[in-house]
Amino acid sequence: MQNKFYAKFLIMIGAALILSACANTGSDDTPVVTEPEVAPPPPPPPPPEPVVMGPAIGSQEDLDDELPSGSASTVHFAYDRYDVDATARGILQAQAEWLKRTNASVIIEGHCDERGTREYNIALGDRRANAVKNYLVAMGVPASQIRTVSYGKERPIGTDHAANRRGYTRVN
Repeated sequence: MQNKFYAKFLIMIGAALILSACANTGSDDTPVVTEPEVAPPPPPPPPPEPVVMGPAIGSQEDLDDELPSGSASTVHFAYDRYDVDATARGILQAQAEWLKRTNASVIIEGHCDERGTREYNIALGDRRANAVKNYLVAMGVPASQIRTVSYGKERPIGTDHAANRRGYTRVN
């Protein structure tokens, strides 16, 4: 009878051990699936810089605004002359800087007053236009950016002789 008692006792202890091995102890080693953390949205971009409305870079208006006096596109010549004087050099230096910065193509127009024959004034206008071009090229502007044309006395801008004796730089 004692053997039966020990046998039942051993069966109960074995069953208890087996059941306790299968029981959940609360320390579950399976990974816990959590919702991924959502990053906050990025801050909004800064407001755009204000757009300054002005002349387009490389335009005639841009050239005309190059000097404070607004005369950056015109140099004047003495009567029957085509040499670049000190005033014209200052204007042409500003033009040269502008041309190098913008790479714009320009046409230099040579003009004369109404005195003299048409042929003479065409030739003088050509010398004036080329004097302006040569000065700009000497300042480092590529000659390929500059064309010249002479209008002689054909396109006056008024009755003032001095105003008509000019070299005018026009953006192409």
